[in-house]
Amino acid sequence: MPTLDQLRVFLTVVEAGSFAAAARKLNRATSVVSYAIANLESQLGVSLFDRESTRKPQLTQAGVTVLAEARTVTDSTDKLRAKVKGLLQGLEAEVHIVLNVMLPTERVVDALTAFSARFPTVALRLHIEALGGVMQLVVDRTAIVGISGLLPGIEGMAGIGRVYVGDVKLLPVAAVHHPLAVAKKNKPGAARDHVQLVLSDRSQLTKSKDFGVVGLSTWRLADLGSKHSLLKAGIGWGYMPRPMVREDLDSGRLVRLNLPDAQEGSYRLEAVYRTDAPPGPAASSTLIFIR
Repeated sequence: MPTLDQLRVFLTVVEAGSFAAAARKLNRATSVVSYAIANLESQLGVSLFDRESTRKPQLTQAGVTVLAEARTVTDSTDKLRAKVKGLLQGLEAEVHIVLNVMLPTERVVDALTAFSARFPTVALRLHIEALGGVMQLVVDRTAIVGISGLLPGIEGMAGIGRVYVGDVKLLPVAAVHHPLAVAKKNKPGAARDHVQLVLSDRSQLTKSKDFGVVGLSTWRLADLGSKHSLLKAGIGWGYMPRPMVREDLDSGRLVRLNLPDAQEGSYRLEAVYRTDAPPGPAASSTLIFIR
C-alpha cells in the first residue's frame, strides 16, 4: 500500500511542477523525491508522469485519477489530525444546539458563520423549535445548549443554567386589507372577533398553555414560515418578530395593528443548559456569537 508520505510527495511534485522544485519545497534531495515517485508507481502498477515527451513531468491519465484520490486521502488525514488535536485540547467532537424560531435569521447566520470559522473540526447539529420545545430538547439532553424564550411556568426549573442573550420585538400585524388593519384604530376587544394565528407548542413542558393569545378563534401552526405566509394572505392576524416582517411593513404588505388589548412587546431570549452537563468550549462560544 502507498504510504501517506509517498502521496504527499506526489502531490508536491504536481503542485511545484517538477521534481527539483518539489525537492526544494520538501527540503529533500531531488533523487529522494524521484525514488519516492518511482516506488509509488511500482506499488500502484501505473505510470503517474510522462517523462519522455516533455521536459517537465506531465501527469498521465492514470496520474490524473490517482491525483484526485490522493487529495481525498490527505485531506481526510489532515481533518482527522485536526479533530484529534481538538479533542486532546478539550474541544467537543460534535455540538447539538437548539434555537428559538423567533431568533432573527441574521443573528443565526452570523453566529454559525463565526462558529464554522472558529471551530472547523466540530460537527454541528442544529434544531429549530418554538416555545417550550427549546427547553424540552435541553432537558432531554438532546441539545447541549439552547436559545429559549422566557416562558411563564418554566423560568425557574431546577438544574437549568441561564444566560441572557437579548430581546426580540414582537408586533401584532395583519395584511393591509384585513379588517383590523383597515380600521386603523380598533376598539378594546376587537382582536377577539378575528382569527388569530398562533404557533403550536410540541413540547410537554408548556403543552396546552397559551402565550399572547387574545382571539377567541385561533389557527395553530407548526412553524413561523407558515404563519408569515398566511398573515400576508390576509388569513388572520398574529404576533411576529419585527426583523422577520420589517420588509413587509416597509412595502405595505403587512400593517402593524393598533390594538388596545394586543400591544407590541419584547420577547426575552436566554441561553439555557443543564448545570450537570455544562457546554464545552465550542458550545459556550455560540452564546458569544449569538449575542
